[in-house]
Amino acid sequence: MATAGERDRLDRTVGTLFPELSRSRAAALIREGAVSVDGRVVQKPAETVHPGQQVEVVLPEAAPDVAIPQDLPLRIVYEDADLLVINKEAGMVVHPAPGHADGTLVNALLHHVEDLSGIGGVLRPGIVHRLDRGTSGLLVVAKHDRSHHWLSEQFADHSAGRRYLALCLGNPKAEWGTVRTILGRHPTDRLRFASGEKGKPAVTHWQCLQRAGTVSLIECHLETGRTHQVRVHLSEQGWPIIGDPLYGRRSGKLPATLRDRIDPERPLLHAWQLKFRHLDGELRVFEAPLPADFVDALTAVGMTAPLLKEEG
Repeated sequence: MATAGERDRLDRTVGTLFPELSRSRAAALIREGAVSVDGRVVQKPAETVHPGQQVEVVLPEAAPDVAIPQDLPLRIVYEDADLLVINKEAGMVVHPAPGHADGTLVNALLHHVEDLSGIGGVLRPGIVHRLDRGTSGLLVVAKHDRSHHWLSEQFADHSAGRRYLALCLGNPKAEWGTVRTILGRHPTDRLRFASGEKGKPAVTHWQCLQRAGTVSLIECHLETGRTHQVRVHLSEQGWPIIGDPLYGRRSGKLPATLRDRIDPERPLLHAWQLKFRHLDGELRVFEAPLPADFVDALTAVGMTAPLLKEEG
């Protein structure tokens, strides 16, 4: 129970008094009859609350998720009572979806994580951001609403940092640069995304780390995190990611040393660094070494795996 400090809508008041709840979650709880004002249950999110009124929220027990727990291999880089950092393998889908009802990261987390307290009233891990199926590397998962809200805000305001390594076909003319576009669904192919006039702003900062003939190793620092952002931006610049089945169909131009050593369904894209502020206020930085298939591809073109260290 908490005391309202100013006149406002009930859903906003609940979000202010109980910061672990997002406004949408607060509105849902109000409609479910879980919120009372001065002892009276109120089910209208827009109802006005006045200074001094007592607001109480009774959180229901988290309902079980429809996803099935599965004992799948899972690389946990870090875990505490609030969150986990996972090093996802290429080929694993993050969340159940049509065509991928099981075998996903969520199925694995439901089996391995014993202290989930629920996200949005459902006993499930909080997927704050995602990686495409073929992309390997780091992502953070929330264990409860407060952690999910805290982390989601950092990804929304771009204070969380994500760095990727991509092995690309093509050579940038410059050593570094920034791609800024409006990214949305492709106008004719619903499986693809493209830059255009409709969508959301997408910003990728890039640096070319190594070159070997027609192949470049490019590091990308994401300012935003749109679906397929790195894959689209690099492809549209003329440097598609090797192995990308949607945006990189230039296999005939691959060096001969690579043609029989890559998976045509695995973009050589790796989320090597993840940076965010923990609920305790401390800035945490996690790094994941390149997987074996990526290192093998680098070796095949005469490159060396870079030392993965944060700049500055």
